[in-house]
Formats: sequence, structure tokens, C-alpha cells
Amino acid sequence: MTQRIEQLRDWLQHAAGLGALELTPASADASFRRYYRVHHAGGTAIAVDAPPEHEDSRPFVSVARALRGIGLNVPEILAVDLERGFLLVGDLGSTLYLDILDEQSVERLYGDALGALLVLQARDPGIELPPYDRGRLLDELELFPTWFLDRHLGRAPDGAQRAVIDAAFELLVAAALEQPQVTVHRDYHSRNLMLVETDNPGILDFQDAVVGPVTYDLVSLLRDCYIRWPRERVAAWALGYREMALEAGVLQDCDEAHFLRWFDLMGLQRHLKVLGIFARLWHRDGKPGYLADLPLVLDYAVEVAAGYPELAALHDMLKGLPSLERAAEAASR
Repeated sequence: MTQRIEQLRDWLQHAAGLGALELTPASADASFRRYYRVHHAGGTAIAVDAPPEHEDSRPFVSVARALRGIGLNVPEILAVDLERGFLLVGDLGSTLYLDILDEQSVERLYGDALGALLVLQARDPGIELPPYDRGRLLDELELFPTWFLDRHLGRAPDGAQRAVIDAAFELLVAAALEQPQVTVHRDYHSRNLMLVETDNPGILDFQDAVVGPVTYDLVSLLRDCYIRWPRERVAAWALGYREMALEAGVLQDCDEAHFLRWFDLMGLQRHLKVLGIFARLWHRDGKPGYLADLPLVLDYAVEVAAGYPELAALHDMLKGLPSLERAAEAASR
């Protein structure tokens, strides 16, 4: 790691032309990428270390440029070395939405975030993005039985349980694919949105963007895996966004009940997937930091499944799972 940092420092000083500088850790994410704040004579920037054997930085660069082109506040690409996996990008500061969301700030912050989301969905970014198709949706859902049920909880589904899971997956995928397809960030939530003084929010972690369901980013924001709001308030925000999307032409004919059904089922797809991802981050990658978030994510899944008779069997399965607090404790030993 020290050698890698020294290589990054040398690249910043010479190839990127910054000269004398100081590097401090900025953040790490759920991937192999590492971020450093670069203090130099001209101010600050963010250096991204994305080892090419693990991370392909080309999508980050192309999507960043495309999103800036439609007016979204994503980091400016200042210098790139794709062969070594080094990037220098603009600095959006260090204030995450998650750090400041409360009753006093939420309406303003979510108002800005929903406005930016409408721009993302209403404007053509001008690049070809992969489709969030049936295969991708099912592959993601499969993380739930593989990593969460089997690996994390030690409860590999039997034949009857597998049938329940497969039926639920079919329902969720069908609901996703029948929605209007738009540009999807895929991780649009409080840990990837930054409070900035102008053009709020700053938007991070967009490199996995796809073309997919209109409610995906909306439910990522409003049923955030890291912070929870009352169900009625979430529904009101979602329906407010529906009105904005109708006015912008993102949606055509879609009544409130149908939109909320899309929203709920899309959230369930996302949360089942995330249960698998968070478990995999611990068991495969040795990252326990997300274990504490599992109970909230499971609560979301249980709550939504309870509201749909066709998901009653899945709801019963989820309700029968053991305490996640105990499971997390045991897993982290």
C-alpha cells in the first residue's frame, strides 16, 4: 500500500503537474477504490486510487463528463492515468448528506436532490449506458439467497423456500421492466450526496450508471439504507416527485397507486440485493462496516412485503429470520 501511495504521489506531482502537495485520506468505499484529498498550491482536489486489476476507471470518467454536460454537479475530471488507475478530480468537500440530515434540513436537502434527479432522468447524457435488464436484475437479486441467507445466516433455502424466492423475484423483475426507462445512478443516497454551496447536491459514485426503472434512484434516496423516515412522509415525497416527472415528460400516464406500487417493489428489489451485498462485503471482502445497517434494510423488506398479498409467503420467510444483531455479532468474531 505504501508503494502504491508513493506512485500516486509521484504521478500527482509530475504527470498531473501539482508540484509540492500533501495527501490526506478522504474516504474509502465498498469497492477497491481509495480517495485522498490533495492539498497543493492551487487549492484542493481529490485523488482516486483505483487499481486497474480490480477497477475499470473508464466508466467513471465517461459518466462524469456526461453528467457534468447535462448540468449536474459531479467532480470535474482534472487528470487521468487509466493504465495505472489514477485520477485527479474536483473536490466537492467533506459534508455528506447523511451527516446533516435532520428535521430542520431534510426538506431543503431532499428538494435539491430530487431536483437533480429530475435533471438526470429528463436530459439525455449523450453516452451509451448498459441496460438494467432482466439478467442484471436477477443476478443482483440472487445475492440475497447466496450471501445473506446461506453465507451470513447459515440458512440455505430448501426447495419450498426457493420456490417462494423465485416467485417473488419474477414479480419484482416484471415490475421493474414495465416502468419507464431512464438514466439511473444506482446508488443515489445520503452517503453519495454532498452538501455544497452552489449547485447542491454534489453527486458521487455514479460510475455504475445504467438505463433502468424510473423509481430506482427515487427509492434509493427516500428509503435510504442508512437513515429512515416515516412511511407516510416517504410516500408524500415520492408522489411529489411523480408530479414533477409528469410535468417534465419523464412519466406519461401513471396514477398515484400504480406509481407507489412501482416504488415499493423497486425498493424491495434493491433492499434484497443490498442484504446480499452487505453480507458479501464482510464474508468475502473483510469489511464489517455495513453489518450494522442490515437490520434497517431487512425492516424495509419486511414492511413492503407485508403490504402485498402476492408477497405474503416471502413476508413470512423474512419475518422468520433470526435476529440480525446476533447474526452480525457472530459473523464479526
